[in-house]
Amino acid sequence: MALPDMFLQELISRNPITDVVSSYVRLRQRGRTAVGLCPFHGEKTPSFTVYPETSSFYCFGCGAGGDTITFIKKIENLSYIDAVRFLADRCGMKMPDDKTDDAVSRLRMRILEANRDAARFFHRMLYSPEGREGLEYFYKRGYTDKTIRRFGLGYAPGNNSLLHEMRRMGYKDDELTAAFLAARSKRNNQLYDIFQRRVIIPIIDIRGNVIAFGGRVLDDSKPKYINTSDTLVFKKSNGLFALNFAKASKEGSIILCEGYMDVISLHQAGFQNAVAALGTSFTKEHALLLSRYANEAILIFDADSAGQKGAQRAISYLRQSGIHIRVVTIPDGKDPDEFIKKYGPERFKLLLEKSANDIEYQLIQLGKKHSLETSDGRVSYLREAAILLSRLNSSIERDVYAGKLADELNVSKSALLDQIERYRNVAVKNMKKAELSQAIRQNEGVIRKVNPEAASNIRASRAEEGLLGLLILNPDYIPAVSKRLQPDDIVTGFNKNLYIKLLERHKNGQMIDLSFLASDYQEDEMSYISRMVQNARENPGTHEQALEYADIIISEKKMLLYSNPENLPEDKLREMLEFIRSQKK
Repeated sequence: MALPDMFLQELISRNPITDVVSSYVRLRQRGRTAVGLCPFHGEKTPSFTVYPETSSFYCFGCGAGGDTITFIKKIENLSYIDAVRFLADRCGMKMPDDKTDDAVSRLRMRILEANRDAARFFHRMLYSPEGREGLEYFYKRGYTDKTIRRFGLGYAPGNNSLLHEMRRMGYKDDELTAAFLAARSKRNNQLYDIFQRRVIIPIIDIRGNVIAFGGRVLDDSKPKYINTSDTLVFKKSNGLFALNFAKASKEGSIILCEGYMDVISLHQAGFQNAVAALGTSFTKEHALLLSRYANEAILIFDADSAGQKGAQRAISYLRQSGIHIRVVTIPDGKDPDEFIKKYGPERFKLLLEKSANDIEYQLIQLGKKHSLETSDGRVSYLREAAILLSRLNSSIERDVYAGKLADELNVSKSALLDQIERYRNVAVKNMKKAELSQAIRQNEGVIRKVNPEAASNIRASRAEEGLLGLLILNPDYIPAVSKRLQPDDIVTGFNKNLYIKLLERHKNGQMIDLSFLASDYQEDEMSYISRMVQNARENPGTHEQALEYADIIISEKKMLLYSNPENLPEDKLREMLEFIRSQKK
């Protein structure tokens, strides 16, 4: 969907890409660019680069790239027009025309409206006679009316009460199913409420929108929880419960719990920086999200095997994001809610203050697996501990923990450090190989998806990419190139269409930049185009080089046409022979 160039130009100028990206990624200046850890894949070495001069970004690790709008579109999981609206709201600009909304954007807005009205209905029902059992459940958990109101807690009655209310308010059935508030029965195709006879926990994003719900039963029936599936406004792996409150905390740290109820209890007890994953295991996306709002994560997971596995998974992802980690072990296997009710908030605060960091926690867990009273047990423990310490980037950390282990188990610190270094050398080599392989696979995957003809036309596609990148960076090359190279000379379909787009914009006096292409291309396509621009930026090409690329493309196109000479007329056959002779000289 096209928006006026003047509007887009002002939008980009009022939203400097470095400022926008800095809201999500810790950047450091490197000459005329800025670098940081990529928010779209886990990495330990910064490969994400921001180019203020062209209002663009590119990740050398995963291949993600584009302009400011593409960045917001990708990181906030928005459509193009909603990403533009997001940036317009950010800088106080008005959209040029509300009629420009597309169908997806309108449906997205309707889902948000439906969620808001459903949340109000559930909360109202909680304090009605139908919701008595739900209110009693919250009171038994110790929640006050103030906490219930703060989190917008509610109750979903039976008998399709929500469906009737939402229809009365004018919502269409397809809007309710798109919002995951209603579904169709496989038996009779009739619509029914997804959430029935459950207490309701609304999920609110950092901008205050109700984006999803969690529903818990009040008896022993299964499933215990029903959570909103992914919708246009919600993706489980991209959100954290109560982050809308925790992000405003001045603690500098965020407490990561396993479930909604623990988070609510902690907030009521005064720990406003508690969050939880949204009905799914902790993911690398959660870790990247959490790292935007805190320098430290404090993990509180159950003492059972599932809880310990969850803690190890979270530690692994959080380590990749560069955030400091501590792990709280609650005595007697209690959860935070139980501990606070029995001992009070002050004792819980002491637990937080005395919590071990993630390395200490993992060493303790390793120690539980081995018999340290035997030589074999100690050797096995030290081997696994050395592997764990080899993953630490800081040589100071490795030295400190090696010294501590050496003292505790009466072994040579230097021998332990030597073992750690050997494991580290192997791990670093494997990590570099893995990162390179991943980058190659992801880049090749994007190319195969966006421009499948490139694989069978390697020389032509590389020349096309080189030329298109040059033209986007140097639009003044277009007149001379367009005289020599016609669109039909382009071999691969995607690049041909992009070339046509550039010629049209130049002919119409429109600006040529990534920001003015984003409306016409999807994320993977923008990544592919950004790679062309990045390569052209790293290897600045002249006007003559652009013409050389054009000649290569024309040559490759002719070779392709002449690959089936039996289909050519006589005059074309003569032309083909002359062309082949010229190539041999």
